[in-house]
Amino acid sequence: MPRFAPSQDPYAVLGVSRQATAAEIKAAYRALVKQHHPDAGGDEVQIVALNAAWEVLGDGERRRAYDSRTAPAAAARQGSAPSAAEAASARAATRRSAERDEQLVTWLQQVYAPIDRLLGQVINPFPAQLRALSADPYDDTLMEAFCSFLEQSQAKLEKVESLYRSMAIPALAQGFGLSLYHCLSQVQDALTELERYTMGYVDSYLRDGREMLREAKKRRTLLHEERRRLEI
Repeated sequence: MPRFAPSQDPYAVLGVSRQATAAEIKAAYRALVKQHHPDAGGDEVQIVALNAAWEVLGDGERRRAYDSRTAPAAAARQGSAPSAAEAASARAATRRSAERDEQLVTWLQQVYAPIDRLLGQVINPFPAQLRALSADPYDDTLMEAFCSFLEQSQAKLEKVESLYRSMAIPALAQGFGLSLYHCLSQVQDALTELERYTMGYVDSYLRDGREMLREAKKRRTLLHEERRRLEI
């Protein structure tokens, strides 16, 4: 896998011609960022080079200024067009990138999105459920309602685990998938602690379960932020 230096021709870094449209340049940048992202086996050196090229070609004024400075040298290089093998390799890389994009979109829609909704249905109602129980933990009706919430939450977690195992995590989302697993594991551990509390009223179980769900809520928020990064 080639390594790019930030000082290289930005057109060469992005693999586009000097006549490429702004849309073509943007598409090439997005595809290469995904291809060379550390989660997909790339490294920071390549990402830095790609970002440097995008800073030049992604801005109309900067691109025009760069073209005006380098036009003579570019004209002298026009005789060395890419070989047929190089062109075929570029097309193959584009196809692979498109396939990876499709796999990522499918996984986000069919696995992550429903998991996130189910986790939210467990995490978000918990504070209100706990407040209701706190009015009198020894009241049978209140405890029964709290236990019912835990049972429904466990059923949702079973669906979450099934969804998580239903499809392989795409290469572009390996780190994201691991973070998602940590979040759902923490919710599962929290429910276990809360169920222990309902069996013996040991306050440490309630405290631990509450703190675990608070941490899971923070993890879920970070996952939302990371999800937006996957749309680069």
